[in-house]
Order: sequence, then C-alpha cells, then structure tokens
Amino acid sequence: MGSKLSGKDLIKLGFPQNNSINIALGQIQRYRKREKKERILQEAQEVLVDPAKFAGHGVWGKLAEGLIKPVEVRRHELLNQRVPFSIFGEDLIDERAKFQLYDALKLPVSVAGALMPDAHAGYGLPIGGVLATDQAVIPYGVGVDIGCRMSMSIFDLPASFIKGKDAMLLKILAEQTKFGMYETHQNKADHALFSRTEFQDIPLLKSLLGKAYKQLGTSGGGNHFVEFGIVDLQETKADWKLEAGSYLAILSHSGSRGLGANIAKHYTYLAQKQCPLPKQVQHLAWLDLNTHDGQEYWMAMNLAGDYAKACHENIHQRIAKALGKRIVLTIENHHNFAWKELVGGKECIVHRKGATPADKGRLGIIPGSMTAPGYIVEGLGNAESLHSASHGAGRLFSRATAKVSFSKSDVKKALHDAQVQVIGGNLDEAPMAYKDIEKVMHVQNDLVKVLGIFRPKFVRMDK
Repeated sequence: MGSKLSGKDLIKLGFPQNNSINIALGQIQRYRKREKKERILQEAQEVLVDPAKFAGHGVWGKLAEGLIKPVEVRRHELLNQRVPFSIFGEDLIDERAKFQLYDALKLPVSVAGALMPDAHAGYGLPIGGVLATDQAVIPYGVGVDIGCRMSMSIFDLPASFIKGKDAMLLKILAEQTKFGMYETHQNKADHALFSRTEFQDIPLLKSLLGKAYKQLGTSGGGNHFVEFGIVDLQETKADWKLEAGSYLAILSHSGSRGLGANIAKHYTYLAQKQCPLPKQVQHLAWLDLNTHDGQEYWMAMNLAGDYAKACHENIHQRIAKALGKRIVLTIENHHNFAWKELVGGKECIVHRKGATPADKGRLGIIPGSMTAPGYIVEGLGNAESLHSASHGAGRLFSRATAKVSFSKSDVKKALHDAQVQVIGGNLDEAPMAYKDIEKVMHVQNDLVKVLGIFRPKFVRMDK
C-alpha cells in the first residue's frame, strides 16, 4: 500500500535527495495512501522523467514544481515601515483592529491597506480590513467563510403586501431556510457548478463535493440570516424595471459553508508551512500566486465564491416559489474575497475581509442588524479606500461580551420597538451588540452613494 512507501523507494527511482522527496511523501500520504505501492511508484517515475507534463496536476503538480523550481521556504520578518493606508471612521474602531492592520501593512508583500468604519478585531486581517499585496494571496486575509456575501431580491409588490401576512411570511422562512451545521433541505437541488472541473482536478475539492451538494441553499450560524423586509428605492437604474418606491424584498447573508471553511483550513496550513512569520502575525502567512499551491488556492477560492452565490440563488428561488411571486431584481456582492485589481497602476491582489467592493458604479448591500436598516449602495471608486466600503454595521461588543451584557428581555424589547419578528437568533446577535449603522454610513459618504434603504420585518437566524 502507498502508506508503506518510503523515501528510500523514491531515491532508488532516482529522485534527488532534497525536499522533493518530502513533497512526494506528503502528497502520497494525503491523496494516494490507499493505492498500491507499485502503481504509485510508476506514476512518481513518470513525474521524475517529465515533471513539466504534470504542472498543475492535482496530486503531482506540487512535486513537479519541486523538481523544476522548488518553492523557497524561509522565515520572513515584518518590515520597519508600513505601506500607505487610510482609516475611515477612526473613532468608531477599536485599537486591536487598528494594530492588526498596522502589522499587516508591514508584510514584505504588502502594497497598500485600508480600514473600514465597521472594523473590529479578527484573525489575521481585522474584519473590515482591506489589503493589497504583490502577487501573494493570504488565506486568512480572505477569511474562513470564503465568498460570504449579501443578496437582496426585490418583488414588484408594494410594502402594504405584508399587512396581515405575519404567519404566512414566518412560515415560509421556517420551512424554506436551513441554518447551522446540520440542517439541510430534504429536496436537494442540483446546480451546474457541481460539474466544474475543479471538483475533479483538485483532490481536496473532490472530497468536499458531497458536503457542498448537501449544503446547497443553506445558511451558516452566527450573524447569517434570511429576512423579509421593506425596501425604499430612492433612486433606480434604467435596467431595474422598478420605479422609485417601497417594495417587498428578501435579504440574505451567508457564505460558502463547509466547502469554504475546509479550503481556508487546508491552504492556511500550507501557507504557514511555506511562509513562517513571527508569532503575532502567523495568520497572515501567504501563498505566492506563481506557485502550485497559490494557483490551486486561487481556483478553490473562486469556486467557493461561486458556490456561495449559488446558495443565495437557491434560497431566494425557494422563497419566491413558496410566495408564488416572481423576483424582479437581485443586487448582491461578496465581502470575504480577494480580487486582482490595479492599485497605483500595478496589478495587485486586493483582500477584502469583511469589506464591500465599491469601485465606481458597482452596486452592493450594506446591512445593519436584525432591527437596524440596511442600505443599497453604489460605489464611488475612492482610491484611498482601495475601492471598498464597510460590509455592515460592525460589532460593538464581542460575542462573549454580548452574551453576558444583554438579556433575552433586552432583545425582546428591541424587537418590539422596531416591530421586527425573529425566528432563532442568540444573545450574541443582539441588536445592541452592533455599532450604529447610521454613524457607519455617515463616515463613508466618500465611498458609496445610497440608492435605497431596507428595513427588516421578519428575520430567520440559526437557533
């Protein structure tokens, strides 16, 4: 069996006595340990003879790279100087989040950075952090929930439609949405995404295909939600097919579920092995985009982002079908992702961990809390923010602090005052745990223009 294969076997084949042997054994242990030793050695021999032929291969690509141009593994230190950066709404941001950004700005690969007004401390980059790097992608600069996004679908139904329909709308949310690690839909939906070659070519993704299929159309725990509400469109676009006014809408917030979490875990491990950093910034380890692992993460990240989008589409389709109405307009955006964008005329990797893309003319959604309004926005393309804006109100209290600071009666009163009904939701998601969304929006007038305001009425969250 492959598990009994040793470095001596590879040396006998003619492998150089360097790190390529460790790479080969690691890949075999991870992906081929259940196969016969003879078959594995035969394939390894083929890689040794013509490594270029296996460039980009899911199992052998990393070994081929090690034979052609090995990845340099060396410890990196932080630079003494920070790269240029901007902070928006500095008075609204805790010091820990600022210092996390300051550390990230000293990475040897950093080019520029920004901090959004909803920022608070996280792992690696702070939530609300934006970082541009030179041909390097930081898995924890993207975050665990890859492609976490907002999606709003609007119906050509007036705000008055909801009157007297509390029970019906709550029932739709209860039956058509699933949350957390274990809830899945009984009637699974297929999607063209599952036929993507990445699910076959990248062994990690192949192992996650079943989980992705089961979790399609579901939402995570924590601050993820699906809600009915009223959207007031102050301005409209020519292709919206809606006039200014008040309409019924669905708003959802969730990401790539177990698929994204496993991708983040796997490639963060690889990044930390290849890019040792001082302890306080080890979560900022990066992958060079010109390496096998860097390219593979990039493909996996983009697949996870497309999967998150597919999840929202499925959620909205299920709700629209149950409602018996047709969606007229959908506005959506990622806020945990990395993009190739020009910064100062140079192509960089722009990480937005809890930040909304806001290049000129781009539409997006910035939510508040379960009782606070959310906003439809149009980006203004501000270069100082790296064409970014906040991804929400941002936390004022950590989850642990919120649990001991507020009671169920506090939340009940806040919901009553706002005339909002909620299924699920825990004390860590209490409305009071979040910053004032109006203050957050006020300090980013130079980043986005408000086109509409969404007010939640019926909310579903994890229990």
